[in-house]
Amino acid sequence: MRAIWQGLLFPVALAASLGHASAGETRARQILDRFDHANQWRDHVMVAAHRAGSMQAGKTLYPENSLAAVAGSITMGAEIVEVDIRRSKDGEFVVMHDSWLDRTTTCKGEVVNYTLAELRKCRLVVEGTGIVSGETVSTLREMLLATKDRILVNLDNKLDVQALPAMIAIAREFGMTEQVIVKENLWNRERIDTVKATIDAIGGGFQFMPIIADDAVRDAAFAEQVGRAFSPGAIELINWRAGAETLTETGGPLFSTRMRAVSVRGDWHIWANTYAIVNKPGGFLAGGRGDELAVLASLPAETYGFWAERGATIIQTDEPKAAIDWLAANGYRIPYTDEARPAEPANTASIN
Repeated sequence: MRAIWQGLLFPVALAASLGHASAGETRARQILDRFDHANQWRDHVMVAAHRAGSMQAGKTLYPENSLAAVAGSITMGAEIVEVDIRRSKDGEFVVMHDSWLDRTTTCKGEVVNYTLAELRKCRLVVEGTGIVSGETVSTLREMLLATKDRILVNLDNKLDVQALPAMIAIAREFGMTEQVIVKENLWNRERIDTVKATIDAIGGGFQFMPIIADDAVRDAAFAEQVGRAFSPGAIELINWRAGAETLTETGGPLFSTRMRAVSVRGDWHIWANTYAIVNKPGGFLAGGRGDELAVLASLPAETYGFWAERGATIIQTDEPKAAIDWLAANGYRIPYTDEARPAEPANTASIN
């Protein structure tokens, strides 16, 4: 399967695949090179840490969306951290997934009813353990400063699309627009036009990633429309799992041979999600092939290997360490200039 996929690629020099970053480049610049040039890096699967990457081996080690989680993800070699953005009562962008504070902090009530000064008194909690950390709710500015030159940052906008210009303006203050990825769901031509108007008004210099789900889109032709409209570095594809049906064997209508060909023509990454969602079936966004299967059931080949074989070159996960370790051991990772190469990579086992 992997050989067939590689056959779709434009010819590229082996030297380019082995890395052409200079020793003086920042880590973020090296990651950005791989993000911007998907066709040169089809043999490397990047890893995005969901909610900053708070989990390892099924256990929550850090508060989600925390600076400590970001630091952990950077240390383990993740290329992207995904964090969630909301607004405080006085209009500050803060990093928080839920609209309510109850689950992840020592405070209770809605985020929008707290000023930033009041949020500073809310300490982050390690979910599932009850451990109260020393961190409080971070601002977008603090999150960007913690990641500058170190890793790409995917901002999950929990507001409306009109909030994006102000977010990008903050990134511009720090000279970090290239490190920032913003995303929106797209499902028809009208939605494309609405989002494009906002993106165009912001101006260039940042990464916009469309999200396409197979509950509304069933054909790669829509991804071609999206590609022409936005020229993205990546498109996030979702294979919904509605219930307890058997695991997907194909990846659904979006993870098709044609979609892989379309991604090559557009020079963009296919982004797959394996992270868990509370009160939803396992692998809810990944046809059942999520982190539960990879880590809890000890079947990483049936998860990370499955999606890599179907064209994914970015995988977003709650388990970045497990994903990175398995992908590296099985030939799906090419070391960066500051990383040692494995002496003898393991062979990739068949997943069919």
